[in-house]
Amino acid sequence: MRWTELVVFVVLFGVVTVLGFVAARWKAGATLDHLDEWGLGGRRFGSWITWFLIGGDVYTAYTFVAVPALMFSAGAAGFFALPYTVILYPLAFMPLLRIWSVSRARGYVTPADFVRGRYGSSVLALLVAITGIVATMPYIALQLVGLEAVLRTLGLNGSGIVGHLPLLIAFVILAVYTYQSGLRAPALIAFVKDILVYIVIIVAVVYLPIKLGGWGAIFDAADAKFKATPAPGDGLLLNANNQLQYATLALGSALALFLYPHSLTGVLASRGRKVIKRNMSALPAYSLLLGLLALLGFVAIAAGTKPLINQATGNPDTNTIIPNLFAGQFPAWFAGIAFAAIGIGALVPAAIMSIAAANLWTRNIYKEYIRRDATPKDEAKQAKFASLVVKFGAVAFVLFIDPQFSIDLQLIGGVMILQTLPAVAIALYTRWFHIWGLVGGWIAGMGWGMIMLFNIPSADGKRKHFGASALKLGELNLFGWHPFGGSTVQIYVGFVALVANLVVAVLITLVAGKLKVFNGIDQTEPADYHVDEDSAKLRPVAAH
Repeated sequence: MRWTELVVFVVLFGVVTVLGFVAARWKAGATLDHLDEWGLGGRRFGSWITWFLIGGDVYTAYTFVAVPALMFSAGAAGFFALPYTVILYPLAFMPLLRIWSVSRARGYVTPADFVRGRYGSSVLALLVAITGIVATMPYIALQLVGLEAVLRTLGLNGSGIVGHLPLLIAFVILAVYTYQSGLRAPALIAFVKDILVYIVIIVAVVYLPIKLGGWGAIFDAADAKFKATPAPGDGLLLNANNQLQYATLALGSALALFLYPHSLTGVLASRGRKVIKRNMSALPAYSLLLGLLALLGFVAIAAGTKPLINQATGNPDTNTIIPNLFAGQFPAWFAGIAFAAIGIGALVPAAIMSIAAANLWTRNIYKEYIRRDATPKDEAKQAKFASLVVKFGAVAFVLFIDPQFSIDLQLIGGVMILQTLPAVAIALYTRWFHIWGLVGGWIAGMGWGMIMLFNIPSADGKRKHFGASALKLGELNLFGWHPFGGSTVQIYVGFVALVANLVVAVLITLVAGKLKVFNGIDQTEPADYHVDEDSAKLRPVAAH
């Protein structure tokens, strides 16, 4: 047991817990019994709060734990996260402004609300809502993986239910203050989380290279490791087989990120378009942080860091690489601060994700199909309970399934959420696609994407299915036709599935247009996509 680190961790965790409960009265509106207030923080967050909220939402504990761990294990391939976050913000800049405006004008709380209003189709909105909820669940579980990696490194590495007890306690606390305070809790905590993360990473990328002989020595050590243990795709440089996979994974991840409901929740909570513009311009600063953070995977190689053995499974846990590096190289008191940064970094996105999933359940399933006459107070109460269910569903996942598998599930989540791009992102600009084209495209993309993922084994041969997200082009099967037979070049499954989705959506749209099939009623107006905080068209916050 690392007592000094544990005491520092518990103290900082306690501060965050207090902030979580205090948040209920921070920037409070008239009531928390409305999704505008509980689920979107009153839609009045300014530039600084939005900066920390979206940053805390996008850069999660999984990012801080898994990206450098992937660099440690595979080398250059793990660096895909850097170009992905570089291209993300230019791609998302204009669509986010439009979805904020139309949501503010029409009172939309979720992306599925927008789809319901844009196409007048409860079926299409239901598909978007279900996709968002299911794709978010493994993402929440990934935050638990990051928090558990820290707890195990602290010495809480027992077997069975005892080993998971600290995690359960942490998430009971999270569940209670999220239930009480809604989105204000992670928004306030994000201040502490980001400050801690910046301090830890800046110290790490300056102090550790000096201690280990400089970056030249670190890259030499990493190169020696990859050459001594040759494996497909490993190394300091990409090779001919994984370059396409790297590029499509970066692009696919960038397209997917702001389709996740929790990413849009942070945007919709903003006060106005100027706030979003400032944040989309400034948030790439996190990409610099991520690039430096990823290199810690190579630092761990030079330091001779080894993953801890997970006593619950008996296997080495690669997620403990960075916590173990900090424990071995930093003074005990500063290692405690680093552990708190990662642990609190898990709580912020987990809270936002559970709130976003709860909003989807409440607005697009419960109110649409179960209780159409639900009042705003009923909706808020339903969302609070749904957020508890989502959190503890994720805890159950970690308890009963080997967390090592969660990496693959995160990739599955990306493949899934990409299939909502035509119905959400493209629909912000045009209604050219037919409703049934979008439904057919979703079915084709989702179905083929899952089939491709199911048939990919893991590199170590331990799993026959859902082993990775990289598909060899030679194995691409179009109804028995192999257009790239024999090719070993790899591509991201989500990218292939999205292309299939768009092709099917276009074909069905053309046929439906010829047959003059009814295409729903658009409840939005062109002016809705340009309103700002001073517009007369704004729907009042917490309006019935």
